[in-house]
Amino acid sequence: MSKPIVALVGRPNVGKSTLFNRLVGERLAIVDETPGTTRDRLFGEAEWNGRTFHIVDTGGIDPTHGGKTPLSIGSADFIDDIRIQAKVAIDEADAILFVNDGQTGVTSPDLEVATILRRSQKKLEDGTLWPPIFVVANKTESDSRRDEASQFYQLVLREA
Repeated sequence: MSKPIVALVGRPNVGKSTLFNRLVGERLAIVDETPGTTRDRLFGEAEWNGRTFHIVDTGGIDPTHGGKTPLSIGSADFIDDIRIQAKVAIDEADAILFVNDGQTGVTSPDLEVATILRRSQKKLEDGTLWPPIFVVANKTESDSRRDEASQFYQLVLREA
């Protein structure tokens, strides 16, 4: 049986690459304060609670342009290509970790990513949605940040 594929997806600079490095147990992904550092998919192998799986880091999905200033400062010229790469990871995934920044809270780009993820799910014969999507509130190291994490419940993905 092949290992499941788990994709890390979210807007730029929410900590996807840092989480990827933590899960694979080594520094494979470049981590930088500049949003848009990750442009392509990066693959690794991880183990959690005795289960091994493939993990895929993706570049941040920037909001649709429409005159908005890109979040991806480091790769503004590649926003469409990064989005395509993220979509490939979403389509190939057996599970998705929708990573969000617990310091900034829910933003309109997070809501846009949630819409993209919701539309990517397929309904199985038994009515369940595939792949499962887990909302992750990252960067919540302090008690006050963890207490504020409940705002991410609005991103819970269910049928549109």
